[in-house]
Amino acid sequence: MTTFQTLRRDIERAPLAGWKRFTRWLRHRMPTGLYARSLLIIILPMVLLQAVVAFVFMERHWQLVTQRLSMAVTRDIAAIIDLIETYPQDGDYSEIVRIARERLELIVSIEPGTELPPPRSKPFFNILDEILSEEIVRQIRRPFWIDTVGESNLVEVRILLDNKVLRVYARRSQAYASNTHIFLLWMIGASLVLITISILFLRGQIRPILALAQAAESFGKGQKMPENFAPRGADEVRRAGLAFILMRERIERQMEQRTAMLTGVSHDLRTILTRFKLQLALAGDNPDLQGLNKDVEDMQSMLEGYLSFARGDAEEDVGELRLSDLFERFEVEAELQDRTFTSAIDGADEVMVRPNAFGRLVGNLVSNAMRYARSVHVDARHGAKWLTITIDDDGPGIPERSRDDVFKPFFRLDAARNLDASGTGLGLAIARDIARSHGGDVTLSDSPMGGLRATVRVPA
Repeated sequence: MTTFQTLRRDIERAPLAGWKRFTRWLRHRMPTGLYARSLLIIILPMVLLQAVVAFVFMERHWQLVTQRLSMAVTRDIAAIIDLIETYPQDGDYSEIVRIARERLELIVSIEPGTELPPPRSKPFFNILDEILSEEIVRQIRRPFWIDTVGESNLVEVRILLDNKVLRVYARRSQAYASNTHIFLLWMIGASLVLITISILFLRGQIRPILALAQAAESFGKGQKMPENFAPRGADEVRRAGLAFILMRERIERQMEQRTAMLTGVSHDLRTILTRFKLQLALAGDNPDLQGLNKDVEDMQSMLEGYLSFARGDAEEDVGELRLSDLFERFEVEAELQDRTFTSAIDGADEVMVRPNAFGRLVGNLVSNAMRYARSVHVDARHGAKWLTITIDDDGPGIPERSRDDVFKPFFRLDAARNLDASGTGLGLAIARDIARSHGGDVTLSDSPMGGLRATVRVPA
């Protein structure tokens, strides 16, 4: 059973639910782009209007004109038959033939002692054959044979009289509205011109919307906005473009203010930490001060991690990064830490990202995996639209209820993959922040290796 038959059965059984399913089915098969939908909004009403006009014209005007022309031709043939029967003394009917040719524009011949040929097969659609036959039956009421099929400009009619056959040739235009196609050609031609104008106009209106979408997508990925972007098009599109530019400026200004503030805080805190380190160095190797040295180092590590998280490398430009080079660096780190690291790349090796930030993103996830697991496997799939990097390990994993919380800054787990003394609680937060600045995200799930799987998905 086809999909359409299934929908029809559902509509008959449950009209409301069936119609909802039909509209959902139709919506999924309609174009999704604004340009295509706008063309449908213009073309469909035009096509429906022309179909209705053409149908009415064919059924009313064309049929009416053809009927009146056929009626006139049949009336002329009936008059010729009356002349033949009224003046039988004209043996060769030369005068009747002359009158028909000169006054009625009909070619007439009388053939004594002949019969009508066998009936021809009726055409599937021929309005002239149908209407002309009806008029001959109504006005003449004699056996007849007509030939309206073919490319000839003539219509042949044969009428059976007493022991003779009247053979009449008439121009097709005398019995048939043959210029109807001119109306259809004008209607179709005008429609094509209007559709062409509509397409050109719509392209001019859609182009600013596409430019705005591209600018928003670039800004969402952390890339520079196109240099030639400017609000243009209709008033509503201009307002949307101007609102986007103002929003972008506010966000960039806020980021600059945050970076400037954190830079000042960093300078002040680093000055204090430097004094602490100097005083501790002057104090010598005192066992009682080892805990204080450790606290100063932790403060220094937390400060650097927080500044990296807040800064997010937003000022870095997009460039080319080779995944193989990145994975080779991880292999070296794994050997130093006595870990097993494997990798695989499916697709292009080069990706267009912010190299330092993206390296930090993957590096944080791989380092986090190496900290708690013995074996780590990284799989990169570079498709047409998305770059997906999967990091699997055989470590203790993270409970499902805590997988969203670990991306919060300074969040610490009580068990399983708890942060050691060198951790700051910002690694995963920085990773997700960088992934989202590229227009993607980082998610956590169970790994086939028995540990944790981290999936990075960003636009290619």
